[in-house]
Amino acid sequence: MHDDILIKIGKKIRETRQKQQIKLHELAEEAQISKGLLSKIETGRTIPSLPVLISVIQTLKVDMSAFFEGIEMQQNSPFIHKKSGQYTPFEKEEALGFLYQFILSHNIANIAFEAVILELKPHSKREKVVTDGFEFKYVISGQVEYQLGDEIVVLQTGDSLFFNGKIPHVPVNKTSLPASMLVIYLLLPPQL
Repeated sequence: MHDDILIKIGKKIRETRQKQQIKLHELAEEAQISKGLLSKIETGRTIPSLPVLISVIQTLKVDMSAFFEGIEMQQNSPFIHKKSGQYTPFEKEEALGFLYQFILSHNIANIAFEAVILELKPHSKREKVVTDGFEFKYVISGQVEYQLGDEIVVLQTGDSLFFNGKIPHVPVNKTSLPASMLVIYLLLPPQL
């Protein structure tokens, strides 16, 4: 499935859910899928199986043909160009003060590449997480304390950080000003 279609489908699910004032965990529970899977579908980070997609759309009580209206595949192009207004904003419900702007997701060979802008509000909170891949962070503005395992790395505007996502990690903004970062995820296929 083309990455642009995934983003459009996920965005439509999220917008429909929010318009109906349904919480992420409520929709996931009623559609009989995990909250994490629904979050990944809404942000275009995973390809839902057909039964899962149908279950989510039916749970939202939206006519199937009406749901897909306006979702079209872009012409095949040797490059991807997105204007800043085309980024998809999203927040993770388990993270307070983390605002993501989804830029793109693309598969290159067997590596999934994902890019987002992350704005950290002052005193934002989230538990440490792990990911299956590598992460690159570039601080666009502000100051961020990055907790990596038992270590803390202080990042200022213009600093960058690259690490294995299997290390428990979380960015923390202890300042009174927002901070923003370019975040690039390189997700590797599972080893057999």
